Amino acid sequence: MRTVTRIRIRGSLDEVARYAARVERWPDLLPHYRSVRVLETRGAERIVEMRARRGRIPVWWWARQEVADQRHIRYTHVRGITRGMEVEWRLTPEDEGTVEVVVTHTLALRWPVVGPAIARWIIGPLFVDPMARTTLRRIKELAEGARTGAGAGRGADPEGGV
Repeated sequence: MRTVTRIRIRGSLDEVARYAARVERWPDLLPHYRSVRVLETRGAERIVEMRARRGRIPVWWWARQEVADQRHIRYTHVRGITRGMEVEWRLTPEDEGTVEVVVTHTLALRWPVVGPAIARWIIGPLFVDPMARTTLRRIKELAEGARTGAGAGRGADPEGGV
């Protein structure tokens, strides 16, 4: 299973990268995230427990997050149904004052017989893709709203302010 989700956001690389990397703030910023706990930190690598909702369905996983630099954020799911999923965020500044964000999820579910079908027909299209689109749309709204001062709302500062 492989999904690719992309969006263009008006703003600086630094601003967009802060929203993308500071997942511990996501429950305050993204309505579909219930909680994110940082369980361990080692340099540029962290283990995080993430809890979200896909509609009414609660989902959770643990992931190893590595922020290589502002342009690359990588995750490997280490616990949960999606264990082994690789996630890469690529942030590319563009000439017109925008940042293209591309999030790629790759999962080879190693369950005998049914794993590939479940990953391709259920996990990818019904969970991963809609949640990634929702996350990126909200980050776009927050980053662009913060630039104009319009509509970002309480908790919009990725640094933790209001």
